[in-house]
Amino acid sequence: MSAQQTDLDRAAERAEVLAKARRAKEVAPEVAALPTPAKDAVLYRAAEALTKRVDEVLQVNQQDLEAGREAGLVESVLDRLALDAGRIEGIADGLRQVASLQDPVGEVLTGRTLPNGIQMKQVRVPLGVMGMVYEARPNVTVDAFGLALKSGNVALLRGSKTARHSNKKLVEVLQDTLAAHGLPREAVQLLPCETHDSVQDLITARGLVDVVIPRGSARLIEAVVTGATVPTIETGTGNCHFYIDASADLDKAIAMLLNGKTRRVSVCNATETVLLDAGLADADKQAVVSALQKAGVVVHGDVAKHAAFGAEVAPATEADFAEEYLSMDIASAVVDGVEGAIAHITRYSSGHTEAIAAQDADALRRFADGVDAAAVVLNASTAFTDGEQYGMGAEIGISTQKLHARGPMALPELTTTKWILEGTGQVR
Repeated sequence: MSAQQTDLDRAAERAEVLAKARRAKEVAPEVAALPTPAKDAVLYRAAEALTKRVDEVLQVNQQDLEAGREAGLVESVLDRLALDAGRIEGIADGLRQVASLQDPVGEVLTGRTLPNGIQMKQVRVPLGVMGMVYEARPNVTVDAFGLALKSGNVALLRGSKTARHSNKKLVEVLQDTLAAHGLPREAVQLLPCETHDSVQDLITARGLVDVVIPRGSARLIEAVVTGATVPTIETGTGNCHFYIDASADLDKAIAMLLNGKTRRVSVCNATETVLLDAGLADADKQAVVSALQKAGVVVHGDVAKHAAFGAEVAPATEADFAEEYLSMDIASAVVDGVEGAIAHITRYSSGHTEAIAAQDADALRRFADGVDAAAVVLNASTAFTDGEQYGMGAEIGISTQKLHARGPMALPELTTTKWILEGTGQVR
């Protein structure tokens, strides 16, 4: 392809992104003003449409999977990309759950009457045009639409090239549903994904896009957060730790650890590091490592320290302890009690989810107080950091930042506020 043709294609791609962003901005007031029953009706109808058109979706998803295998995508990415009838039903259920939730728009957060008689209140309002950048997860296409619509926002979706056919079909189903209800199809739009430049076009569209949310690898999130001129909400990677204290019920601890690690390795709440209290008996430490290995997990750690209690592990580098594996791999380290666990987590954590297994109440309290993360889990699997598990329905991601939103981001987190003052002619 000639340089001239490349430039023309690039110009066309940028023009498409900006044209769709302008149209999104145009329809945003109409979407923001939708009453709750109208939004819920669309969500229920969209869920029904997805289940009725499941064969169409699965057919194009198979195209993406075949292309992904030919391109050499790793199994964890293929797992995120894959759809089946059960997963589509789960996606549809997510829309139904969102429809059943309370509409945050218009909620009065606080209010009072000033000494001069002016009545003042703070209410929730939509963010506006919500850009979403994500990788190889077709379910995010529907989740983002559902949460955006219920919170009165317009969704601009920039999915990955690996899921191009799946995303296109899903957006087609959603737009057909909107049109059937007399609403603009542009309430949800799919942006081009031929080059990475379209991401830059989206995240620098100041004045057209109100917020951008990246969801995917650490590399993707870093690129969006550092390159954006549009406000961003960071959904961080999940280097999640599970600490087993000397006071833990070992059988329960192993069950929780295996659930967090092996339930589904490609998700951000999967356990990526196990921390073993030095106070555990050697046989107990060895039992933890053995249970992981019997489940097919490759354990990475300090070879000499693990050999000291009879465990054979793959040698770990410094990078292993900061790794979000998203695979049947886990890092393992021996730490000096709760304080040692907190120190290790502070050094390597991505701030997503950190868990402890312990029966000692003081150990639980110190861990909960000392760990800085979006979610701290006491005597349960890391797998519970999830919007649906929190009763939020589908989520847009897990925010690991500290401003505006932290943890699972659902409907309230996709709104902002405005102050409404009502007087009777007061002047200052």
